[in-house]
Amino acid sequence: MSVHLLLSAGRGPQECAWALAQLLHRLEADASRQNLETHRARTVPGDRAGTYRSVLIQIVGDGAEAFAASWTGTLCWQAPSPYRAGTGRKNWYVIAQPCQVDTPRTTFAEADVDIVACRTGGPGGQHRNKASTAVRATHRPTGIVVVVDAERQFSLNRRIAIRLLRQAVERGDEAAERAAVTGRWRIHDDLVRGNPTRIERPGPSAQEPAPQKQTRRRPRPHPRGAHGTEQ
Repeated sequence: MSVHLLLSAGRGPQECAWALAQLLHRLEADASRQNLETHRARTVPGDRAGTYRSVLIQIVGDGAEAFAASWTGTLCWQAPSPYRAGTGRKNWYVIAQPCQVDTPRTTFAEADVDIVACRTGGPGGQHRNKASTAVRATHRPTGIVVVVDAERQFSLNRRIAIRLLRQAVERGDEAAERAAVTGRWRIHDDLVRGNPTRIERPGPSAQEPAPQKQTRRRPRPHPRGAHGTEQ
């Protein structure tokens, strides 16, 4: 099973791009622990080195869908800003949503087209009505229907109908692909700050070093005088 998850810093400040990179590393480590493979399909770098405005990550393996669901929604990286020491803000938000990457293309085959002769009116209609030269063509996989009566010969109308159906199917595939791209772009604007579904923080190694344990020193002996008395 394979799932694509899009992580986006939205229109947030540079800290959000930094937070996305931290969350991405955390997600990849979490997936590895669950025997899932991850691949960075597409990345858009941030203004600073090692940061990302968005990352499209592919998750592969048994349980990929459930894992992606656990990382879906508003994610929060809770840590002080590495760029602005004066700011008190510690919550940096990222959005993660499953998305469709490659829309399936429809394979057009004439065997999938039902052709029916029919009669239509119009100029020169007497010959057309008697000969039934018009064509009603239906593409069964998509349900697209065209009716052609441009020519007086059935074979010519059939040829035109097949061409029109092929073009209609191609336009449908292109529209589906544009819709998928639009859906991915919409994710960038869907980021809602606050009420995160998941909060992550730096690990102990990434935080300030723990204070060293102090050892008590043994007191030094006082110097004694020449006669063995303390001075």
